[in-house]
Amino acid sequence: MTRTWTVRAGGLIVAAAMGVFLAYGGWPAQAQTAPRYKFDPDWPKPLPNKWKMGGVTGLAVDKDDNVWVLNRPDDLRDLELHAELTPPTADCCVRPPSMIHIDKNGNVIGSFDAPQGHGMDVDSKGFVYIGQDTVRKYDPKTGKLVAEIARVPEREPGQGGGTTGADVYVARPPRVPGRGSAGPNGTFPAPPARGPQPDPAARAAAIAAYRATYPPSTPMIVGGIEEIRIDEAAGEVYVADNYLAGRVLVFDLNTLAFKRGWGAYGHALADISTNNADHRYTPNGPMPKEFAGHLTINFSNDGLVYAADRNANRIHVTTKQGKFVKEFILAPSTGEGGSTGGVGFSPDKAQKYLFISDLTNNHVWFLNREDGKVVGQMGSMGENGGQWYGLHMIAVDSKGNIYTGEVFNGERVQRFTPN
Repeated sequence: MTRTWTVRAGGLIVAAAMGVFLAYGGWPAQAQTAPRYKFDPDWPKPLPNKWKMGGVTGLAVDKDDNVWVLNRPDDLRDLELHAELTPPTADCCVRPPSMIHIDKNGNVIGSFDAPQGHGMDVDSKGFVYIGQDTVRKYDPKTGKLVAEIARVPEREPGQGGGTTGADVYVARPPRVPGRGSAGPNGTFPAPPARGPQPDPAARAAAIAAYRATYPPSTPMIVGGIEEIRIDEAAGEVYVADNYLAGRVLVFDLNTLAFKRGWGAYGHALADISTNNADHRYTPNGPMPKEFAGHLTINFSNDGLVYAADRNANRIHVTTKQGKFVKEFILAPSTGEGGSTGGVGFSPDKAQKYLFISDLTNNHVWFLNREDGKVVGQMGSMGENGGQWYGLHMIAVDSKGNIYTGEVFNGERVQRFTPN
């Protein structure tokens, strides 16, 4: 019998201090030890070279507690690129490299300009793994591609890339100095479709044919990449691709060969449903049989994998072999982009708490890792320091400092220190 842990996010009492809002739930005994954080206004320092950061789509802390930031330079608009012109027509700004390395003091200590993407991690040797239309490994000193995981040669109909700001690895026209895009993804309504539109029946038939060619068990990357996590001790790399709304895939870290994978509730890859109805979620409704979309992953010290199914407001806990253990449900009334984004852990050896970034509500939730109960909440939507406008990525260093990255109009990284 499957047990379900349900987390309710109502009834929180909000306290505000120094731009950080921290709320505790209805568990007084736990509230005494719930994490408390304050915004650090001195990190990072202003970026060099008149760079202006785009939306943050990847965040990782390396072995030295320095921070790697993957951003989308193509999010920037014309009015943010006047300093690229010859001669410059304003002091601001210049597109940054897509990968920026920032030290503990907030100084930029390295960068390289790989094609932008979504999801990233870094190993103990400093190699950077970026999610593009597959996972690509880069030498950070040269920015050169070292290796990549195999993927199928074509994209699912209707899932192609090429538009400015998209998180896919595609050839783009050369950048024109001073000429940007319409803005970051998700900030403005999509432009109306132009030209003839595909017949719905023909499109459905094309998708069905594609899924027959590339079934859920395909041992390669099929969709785009949502998240990457490296398990060096086991010599493995965990990848969440977005095919069929999300698959957890595990590859050998050295050879990049496929090893295993699973779907929602630990379903074997071959058992993942190709019926879209099995992936749909309605706020406050029953949980879908399969992942609903935008799957992020992380693993704990005691060998559990946490897969945050953002579009279904839930977190699935499995073993590293994919055996389902339990499910946490967070803020189930959340619509739009969902509540369960990135997954981080408290720095204690037992990793007592989960730290969950919430794109839609713009909170960091603190959950008991054992039972999924909410013990605290930090933040609100806004543009002041300590608030978020598009809270997308989260990372935690060995001291327990929380780092966050924003998309939409946020387009920045911030640090929060234990209080």
